Amino acid sequence: MDATQPEYPGADWREHAFDLTRGIAAYTSNPLIAGLARIIAKHPQADIANAFNHKQVACKMWARDKLLESSGARFGRIWILGGWYGVLAAMLFDDTRLDIDAIDSFDIDPSVAAVARTLNRPAGERFQAVTADMYALDYAAVRPDLVVNTSCEHIANVRGWLDLLPRGTQVLLQSNDYFSEPTHINCVASVGAFEEMAGLSELRFSGELPMKKYTRFMLIGTV
Repeated sequence: MDATQPEYPGADWREHAFDLTRGIAAYTSNPLIAGLARIIAKHPQADIANAFNHKQVACKMWARDKLLESSGARFGRIWILGGWYGVLAAMLFDDTRLDIDAIDSFDIDPSVAAVARTLNRPAGERFQAVTADMYALDYAAVRPDLVVNTSCEHIANVRGWLDLLPRGTQVLLQSNDYFSEPTHINCVASVGAFEEMAGLSELRFSGELPMKKYTRFMLIGTV
């Protein structure tokens, strides 16, 4: 066989993606990339290509960097709401600048928890994927150090949800102006509009990240 030809010309993209990510993981010794390879192998139904596309990664890297700049490196327990496949949790654990005891990733979709656990397997008991509604969580009982919600465009009443959190809770919030997306029920036109909607008692960071089809807005502060 010509060594320049693909070994399995009829294989689907997942088989090639698995070989590629497994090779990159071996070369870099990066547990996050190894986790992506495990997902491709174990969870063929998972839309991991969408969850880890360049726009998703850019928004999460931006969140990670600005969180470090505005709030420091040390966190006890972080709650991520709408955590999906646990990509943000994996990226936070992967950053050696951060010192995090534990991350809990919550999502109302029961199909995503197993995928999130596969991705974050190296974290062991430091990571939990929980199927739950963000409105039903007992924030006061646990009082996490940080509550993250990067999907505020999906929440009909952002301030109403924030009122469930104990006063003084640290939050990282993201929204966008992608009004044409049908599932986005509460977009904002500007970062100023987002600030007004959230009404945080302390604002440590407010900014925007322009993307091709929309602008991502982010607030970091306390309720």
